[in-house]
Amino acid sequence: MIALQFADIKTFMHKLLLTETFDRFLFLEASITTFNTFHIDGTLQKSYYTQEEQELLGERMLSLWAEIRPFCLTLIKGKKTPLSFRITFQLSFSNTQKLLAQTGLGLTADQVRGLLLNLRYDGHLLTCTTGTSLSVFTPDKKLDHAWDDMVQKYFRQQEIPFELL
Repeated sequence: MIALQFADIKTFMHKLLLTETFDRFLFLEASITTFNTFHIDGTLQKSYYTQEEQELLGERMLSLWAEIRPFCLTLIKGKKTPLSFRITFQLSFSNTQKLLAQTGLGLTADQVRGLLLNLRYDGHLLTCTTGTSLSVFTPDKKLDHAWDDMVQKYFRQQEIPFELL
């Protein structure tokens, strides 16, 4: 697990809310505090969807950030910055499979409950912490390191400057 800080909050927020930078991440949850505190659970309610729509969703249990982003933008945009927010993303199953294949760690994607990005803004600082959740015990932290490296590489590719804390 690593912690990153983003000095250029405006650039990060632009990428988060107005571009597709994070759209392929699964959305786990958010809490956004402006004039009220809004809690959003990313768990899909399958019964809301038609049978055809459910078939298109397949096994996916969480919303994509692309589906939630417009709602979060509505809550955050305006003349005043939010008092705080917390957003948690999870790497998709297919991208988890790709990471595991690239690193050759000997784990399957079914053994990984989640590779997480936790974004937190407290009114002054914007930080991101990484996290991993496994359904099996591993004696090392190789997956943690691989995920941490991938996150840093991704932010560099997206031209999102950060500092390691």
